[in-house]
Amino acid sequence: MNDLKTANKLPNIRLRYNIVTTFIYIIGIVLLVQLFNLQIVHGKEYRETSNTRLTRESILKAARGGIKDRSGIELAGTKTGYSVELYKSKIDNDTLNNTILKMVNVLEQNQDSYVDNFPITVEPFAFNMSEERQISWKKANKIQEDATVEQCFDFFKEKYKIKNENVQEVRKIIAIRYQISQEGYSSTKSVRIATNISMQSNHIFWEKNDEFPGITPLVEPIRTYPKGTL
Repeated sequence: MNDLKTANKLPNIRLRYNIVTTFIYIIGIVLLVQLFNLQIVHGKEYRETSNTRLTRESILKAARGGIKDRSGIELAGTKTGYSVELYKSKIDNDTLNNTILKMVNVLEQNQDSYVDNFPITVEPFAFNMSEERQISWKKANKIQEDATVEQCFDFFKEKYKIKNENVQEVRKIIAIRYQISQEGYSSTKSVRIATNISMQSNHIFWEKNDEFPGITPLVEPIRTYPKGTL
């Protein structure tokens, strides 16, 4: 009798074992598929999203003390200064170019200078460096040695995929993109665009921050010398 009961239980045990084994295999396959989806299919997208959420380290410069002569006349002091930096953000190329142009226009409207090391001027097109330096510059940027100044300009316009037709606007964008390529930037490492800008420009960047993705205005102390080199 006991042998009969044992024989009847064996098929049930095998069935349960097969069900549990199948269930474990299914879970394993689902986990592998999800891991493949996270690491391979959407890996780059999730990595970029993660990078934009990293904590940024900012250096807060302390204001230096004033220096006065024995008559109380200030020889060295400190004033509040404003600067603007650009961080890499998750925006497409067109948005980046348009944001740069808007930022430069704000700075120019308030007569603020900004970084501009691009060695080509427009209207008329011309290099602002010696012929000897032109050769090494073209080589460094992988441009043909016999390329004209206008061809070099068009090379950068195409490189940065600038769609604007106005030559002056194109050059403004190239100047900033060129600086970015020289220094490099990321979601945690910025490129300094302008230093000691006007309060008007600073207010615009703060108040309309959503219109300037990646643009970060800064407040920092600036050393002043009322008596010049004295």
